[in-house]
Amino acid sequence: IALIDDADVDAVVVATRDDTHAGLVLAALRAGKPVMCEKPLAPTVDECHEVVAAQTALVREVDLVTVGFMRRFDPPYTALRDRVRGGELGAPLVAHCVSRTVHTYPGGDSASSITQSAIHELDIVPWLLDSPIVEVSWQHGRSAVNAGERQDPQLYLMRTASDVLVTVELFLNARYGYDTRCEVVMEAGVAALTLPTHVVTDAERRRAVDYPADWIPRYGDAYRIELQEWIDSITQRRPATLATVEDGLR
Repeated sequence: IALIDDADVDAVVVATRDDTHAGLVLAALRAGKPVMCEKPLAPTVDECHEVVAAQTALVREVDLVTVGFMRRFDPPYTALRDRVRGGELGAPLVAHCVSRTVHTYPGGDSASSITQSAIHELDIVPWLLDSPIVEVSWQHGRSAVNAGERQDPQLYLMRTASDVLVTVELFLNARYGYDTRCEVVMEAGVAALTLPTHVVTDAERRRAVDYPADWIPRYGDAYRIELQEWIDSITQRRPATLATVEDGLR
């Protein structure tokens, strides 16, 4: 809090433990400083409402709080969004999302799988399809031997306001690598993210690609582009194109 209040600090990035987010964002609001909060805005709905109310009470032309959903700035995702919204393949009908990681951190439960990982799909799907999620069901079956106390994998079936069905597979202990996939089925074709690799290796009668061990190689560019947009919006005194507190609450 003392660092946030320091006169030499112009703006704040909150990238701490999830349960500290709301308190630090509120401190930045009290100090009147722009703050970008990494997702989630807060781990509970009540805390999110408190942050939204605090920003609304300021009545400023430009919101001080933005939320860090970096996939909105990932070049492959933005290219996919352009293709989906371009209309040349017709209207979206179905979308399939897969999010797999090597392993989870110690502790955590099934709920934290949602607030820390599936939250990316909950944000990117309405952004990608230009339609809010209006219905969601959570399903599970057999859990992986390495899952610990959490249900892993998890499966979601969602419906958007435009009546597009979306499946999401979340598997955080997949072991083989960090892997994000998204495919949109449209009336006249299919558009999908390609595998997250720049190099294909041919050797010993086999073709192979390498998967990253974590999110850093996959989303490093997205984070850099997002942070630059946030900084530019502050120096230019304009609204940022990052997610809003209302997005965080949703």
